Amino acid sequence: MPLFAEPSRLICVLVPHFKDEYWLSVAYGLEQEAARQNADLLMYEAGGYAAQARQIEQLAACANRGVDAILIGAVTQDDPALRDAIAASAHDVPIFGLVNDVDSDALQGRIGVDWHDMGLVIGRHLAMLHPEGSAKQSALLVSGPSRSGWPALLEAGLRDGLAESSVKIIDRFGADTGLRQQLSIVETALKQHPEADYLIGSAPAIEAAMGLRARPGDRTSPTLISTYISHTVLRGLINGAVMAASFDDPALQGELAIRRIVEGAGANPGPGPLGPEVVLMSRSAQDFTQIRVSPANYFPDIQ
Repeated sequence: MPLFAEPSRLICVLVPHFKDEYWLSVAYGLEQEAARQNADLLMYEAGGYAAQARQIEQLAACANRGVDAILIGAVTQDDPALRDAIAASAHDVPIFGLVNDVDSDALQGRIGVDWHDMGLVIGRHLAMLHPEGSAKQSALLVSGPSRSGWPALLEAGLRDGLAESSVKIIDRFGADTGLRQQLSIVETALKQHPEADYLIGSAPAIEAAMGLRARPGDRTSPTLISTYISHTVLRGLINGAVMAASFDDPALQGELAIRRIVEGAGANPGPGPLGPEVVLMSRSAQDFTQIRVSPANYFPDIQ
């Protein structure tokens, strides 16, 4: 038994926002694993995907505090100012991407999944239900802001999966993934295309659609598919309101991020992101025991 306890690591975590329940599950995984690994977290939220300046300020503040590592869920994939800020801070502290990809050679790695796969599993599922030559089906895609990077990857994967199907994406919409912004574009999408067979959307978009469906007099009834998991989407899967959802285990991604820093410092994890396998959860499976989300009353301590 050592005479002195090993000093705890201090890790800075930067995320776009906690308006999306997905990030709550990521944060929960981070905190749970940090407690097991004797690490302390400084958690920051930028406030949204348009908050590049705020995230750059937070990045500099973390580097100046002399933290042991920084995890960044970037608000944008290719903003030159954010890329330069990452490069500058990386001279002093190792930086890892968290969930969202960012075009920077200064990162030590990224913990997350390939968002192409998040769309691909949905496309393949729909292709199985509606193979090429069967009755035509229409779909709306409601996603995040293009600047964040992942929506384009997700859409490409979805289209690849639909290539040999009778399902056609007739329109796409994008906005920040706060519920209010997603509700606005869901309303627009359904007003413009009330005949759509499917609404494929971000978790907040599906949450918004579920709420709209409960309004008296609502006559739009597309089948709902979520491109990622949230507490509300999980409830929708269980009660049948949501047909399917891509699942990338956000809580496990948080855990893997801490392990990568604490146990894998200096190790080369290989090409590509370090993350769970993407699977499709559908209401027909009737088995949701493997879906982990943060507790209902959980909210992280933020700076």
